Amino acid sequence: MIRQILLPLLIAFCVPPAVLLGGIRRPRLAPPLAIAGASVTLLTVVMSWRGGGHTLSWSWVPNFNIRFMLVNDGLALLYSLIAAGIGLMVLVYSSGYLPHYLKKHDRPLNVQTSYYAWLALFMASMLGLVMAADLILLFVFFDLTAVCSYFLIAFDRTEESRSAALSALLVTGITSVGMLIGILWLYAEHGTFSIGELIDRVKPGITLSGAMGLMALAAVAKSAHVPLHFWLPRAMSAPTPVSAYLHSAAMVAAGVFVLHRLNPLIAQVPLVQTVLMILAGFSILIGSLLALDATDIKKILAYSTVAQYGYVSLMLAVGGVTATAAAAIYVLVHALCKSALFMVAGAGEAMTGTRSLEQLGGLARKQPMLAITSVLPAATLAGLPLTAGFFKDEGFFKIASGHSWGMTVVATAAAALTLTYTWRFWHGIFLGSPGAPAKPASRRMLFPIACLALLCLVGGMYMAPAVHLATVAAYDVYPQTAQETEVLSSTYHFAATTPNVMALTAYGGGFLLWISRRWWERRLRGLVRTMERVGPDVTYVRLLEWTSRLADWLHQVEMRDLRDRIAGVLIPAGLLVGLAIVGTSTYSWPAVSGSSLTPVGSSSLLGLILVLAGASALCVVRQRDHLGLILTLTATGFFLALVYALLGAPDVSLVAVLVETVLTLLLLATLWILPASVLQQEKEREARRHDNRWYTVAGVMAAALVFVLSMTVLSEPRQDSVSNRHLELAEQVHAENIVAAILVDFRGLDTLGEATVIFVALLGVGTLLETGGRSRSHTIMMNTAFNEKLAMGLLLPITVVGIALLVKGYHETGGGFAGGMVVALGILLQYIVLGHQRIKQGVPQVGSWAYGLAAAGLGLMLAVSFAPLITGHPPLSHVPGPGNDPFTLGSLEGHTSLLFESGIFLLVIGFTVLMLQHVMEWRERA
Repeated sequence: MIRQILLPLLIAFCVPPAVLLGGIRRPRLAPPLAIAGASVTLLTVVMSWRGGGHTLSWSWVPNFNIRFMLVNDGLALLYSLIAAGIGLMVLVYSSGYLPHYLKKHDRPLNVQTSYYAWLALFMASMLGLVMAADLILLFVFFDLTAVCSYFLIAFDRTEESRSAALSALLVTGITSVGMLIGILWLYAEHGTFSIGELIDRVKPGITLSGAMGLMALAAVAKSAHVPLHFWLPRAMSAPTPVSAYLHSAAMVAAGVFVLHRLNPLIAQVPLVQTVLMILAGFSILIGSLLALDATDIKKILAYSTVAQYGYVSLMLAVGGVTATAAAAIYVLVHALCKSALFMVAGAGEAMTGTRSLEQLGGLARKQPMLAITSVLPAATLAGLPLTAGFFKDEGFFKIASGHSWGMTVVATAAAALTLTYTWRFWHGIFLGSPGAPAKPASRRMLFPIACLALLCLVGGMYMAPAVHLATVAAYDVYPQTAQETEVLSSTYHFAATTPNVMALTAYGGGFLLWISRRWWERRLRGLVRTMERVGPDVTYVRLLEWTSRLADWLHQVEMRDLRDRIAGVLIPAGLLVGLAIVGTSTYSWPAVSGSSLTPVGSSSLLGLILVLAGASALCVVRQRDHLGLILTLTATGFFLALVYALLGAPDVSLVAVLVETVLTLLLLATLWILPASVLQQEKEREARRHDNRWYTVAGVMAAALVFVLSMTVLSEPRQDSVSNRHLELAEQVHAENIVAAILVDFRGLDTLGEATVIFVALLGVGTLLETGGRSRSHTIMMNTAFNEKLAMGLLLPITVVGIALLVKGYHETGGGFAGGMVVALGILLQYIVLGHQRIKQGVPQVGSWAYGLAAAGLGLMLAVSFAPLITGHPPLSHVPGPGNDPFTLGSLEGHTSLLFESGIFLLVIGFTVLMLQHVMEWRERA
């Protein structure tokens, strides 16, 4: 059961790092790795279909009742099939599309690695979203899709693509904050984030109404509903495979999935249902009109997506088992046909070099295979018989006719408009007079189109499996509803039923609209131009401009340099703390009568070192010379390390000494990098600055803030301090070093997150510092023969000391970080004496090896953290567990925590070597 739920998600999240690791060294490996990973993911999703309906739940944040809760019910399986299946087809299509695309835009082939990695991560995020049974987990995956979409839309790195990515991120990101507020509102009232528990507990009221309103707003923004639809046509600046996946089957589907999953809660709030119906109706109307006017073939499909997901939201606003099942069928079939049509648009652009209907035409004669395969997805979108689209429209007609006369008219008119703009799209590309010259399309682009077209045709012949899955999904959403024998039909009925009459009327209406297009085209164009002048897109641009001006003004006022920024944070923070103290009637000033901290040794020695640390800090603020500034900062850090040692914190003291040493050497290297003229200009500019009162006030307020907070905490120690709990738990995990146990076990996820941030920062710094220029050999010191022999001779013993700190760190002073820093110091010594050119001669691929070490360290930490999930244990469950004896090898004790520490060890070494490598190379190119 656990494997059925977890396996698809684990495999999906393993694909992006695999693509990165393989693609960085050999970019041509990225496509096959991504395709293979998506294939295995899809296979595991299909296999989990047989045993669906299970829930997996682990405690994540017990104090707030947040659980890592996954479910593979019918709704999760349906959306998982869409995410994994369409994702696989898009990846195959990309392998044929992207080389041509990169060549056209003069970009190197190695950039495709990040493209495939982000696309794979988006697919994994969608799987996590649809399987989430906890609202916090759902929110995390919901926002992760927004982050992935930002990088995919901005893949071209042009002004247009970045602007489009920003608009998508802002619209979906800002509204997702509302979703989080709604989630917390529900938790504050009912004490749980579990979707199932909330459905059972929640009753109609102001809390439910407000929370569902905020969450529905985030959902409709994600699904590009009017008036928040403008980000979707802008996003068509992304590569076509991105549009085929994100904007037909994934990102926009994430919004309606939230409406699907929370439908029983939304059904209890009539106001939210009414607003959803209104927004859905406007989305259908405006999206259809814009699709009829657009000439860019991708924007035609984008506007049609706005309209099509309006159908889905309209059905979900009606609510109930039948409407939920019909909406599920619609989402499934729409994903098949719309992704295929986006691929057709991309193939047309690749063959002709244009996306304009006015320059396309006649491709049926030049590319008959593409024309034949594209007919089926187009017919499916139009809802014609013998395709799966007929059944998606039949369900929509059934819901509309059963609700009201007005909705029946809206549904019929919407279907007629769909038929018209779909025919306009297909006719403009494949029929009519020949347009731009065309070259043959890649077979890897045609294959996924043909596969999706075949599924559209098979669905028209045998729709029973899809209808069954949609019905199961609907009853899983409404588990307390009595199950009927048939919710939706999977066969054709040759009778004058209401859905059939509506379908025939829509076909006739679409035909009339097409033949009368000369009458309405010009009028529609004028209406659309008016909407463009006063629409939400204009409002968004103006709001963005005003926000940018405000940010520029604030930057000029209070953020002229780094010290101004720091002062701008410290002064408001100090004021807020002061106001809190003044405004709190129960606050009493701390008594300075004693301390729970007993120094190791003489108190006078501790006092002397604190005085020296304070004097060093005062020297820092009076320094004007850059070298003196670095040295006085270092002295302050070393004095504080002595304080930690005297207060009985040897681990903290050791790490402080190592960090101060490495940072001092790196700062000196940075000082060596910067041209002397720049340093002199900065020194003269500082000398001309007369008014330092702003910094004085900031410093005084910062000191007062830290003093008051520290004394308040230390003077009234809590009896139930978490440190006591850590002492108790340390014995259970066989740890004598409490600090190591906290970092590796108790707060291991924090450590993992920080390590991930370090690795990402490393990639960013490397990208920034990789600039062109001739390479010249430099060393920081005189590389005399004695110095060389001394440095090389010290490397091995220093490494041994680092490994000893790593191995013994769980029981004595040390750990992976300290050991890694010691080895890093040994490597730094080699760079100082030998210079990086000598090191590169000895180890030609030193940069690649360092990246490999850092990636291996992070990968090892991830593996140790999440491997317990496979056996049904929570993340970071180390072996041996509490109550079991550890492995022993002589005086050494073994735990999987040592592997976690080893990951930190490798990451620190890789990070240091790469930073040194980039710094040295940048200096040589300067």
